[in-house]
Amino acid sequence: MALSVTHKKILKIFIDEKSEVDDLIAVEEPMELRLNYLDDEIPTEKSISVTMRTPGNDFELAAGFLFTEGILLSPTDIQEVNYCKKALAEESENVVKVILKKDSRANLSSAERNFYISGSCGVCGKTSIDAIAQSSCFQIGFDFSMSQEQIFGLITQMQAAQVNFKYTGGIHACALFDKAGKILMVREDIGRHNALDKLIGHFVLKNELPLHKNVLLLSGRISFELIQKAAMAGITIVCGVGAPSSLAIDTADKLGITLIGFLKAQSMNIYTHATRINS
Repeated sequence: MALSVTHKKILKIFIDEKSEVDDLIAVEEPMELRLNYLDDEIPTEKSISVTMRTPGNDFELAAGFLFTEGILLSPTDIQEVNYCKKALAEESENVVKVILKKDSRANLSSAERNFYISGSCGVCGKTSIDAIAQSSCFQIGFDFSMSQEQIFGLITQMQAAQVNFKYTGGIHACALFDKAGKILMVREDIGRHNALDKLIGHFVLKNELPLHKNVLLLSGRISFELIQKAAMAGITIVCGVGAPSSLAIDTADKLGITLIGFLKAQSMNIYTHATRINS
């Protein structure tokens, strides 16, 4: 299995002292995603995207990407996920094949623009908030809330669970919490969007969507695409340690998501739908 972290020899300088040391670096490698489905009863295989990611949880990444990008019409459409045996042996773990159920169809119009993406850029070209709302199969409700103290407690839990970040200092994370503010899962990747796709993909494969009673915490700034992906999974509260973009705020407001930025142990900024956060 491909590793998430690798060793590199580096020259370390501190003031006027130099030393060669062994450093741990986050791995970045391409992953091709292929989709198998029936087209007029004919077995068809199509390359959907090539993304730069940190190896690990690749099947979750594939499932999460297909679902949050609207290529899957339902989170239950996946029959099987595996590494492509047709790929060369040294590349087989960088080619993931998703096989749809016999009666499932793919929204290939959403796939056309995604053939090459980087882990950090996310989805380009989407500017319509209404289009995002229409693509989600889950409605955002207002029957879930949390206390300020619970929100303040999220940061330390995620930091404690960021194994690869501790080693490298160069990897993003996202974490999901239950209604009591207890951490359920963390996923890491060199790309923010990949980390979230891995997280959501886990619940796609487990058939445990929507995530209405959960809180999402992001390790960096909050972009429009991350709000979109959260909405696709039905997440109602999204927090980030960094700043949200203007379009992220507008999207969260439109879709009914509570958006929190600059989250620290004792402070936060609530940008939208603050009624879900109790004092």
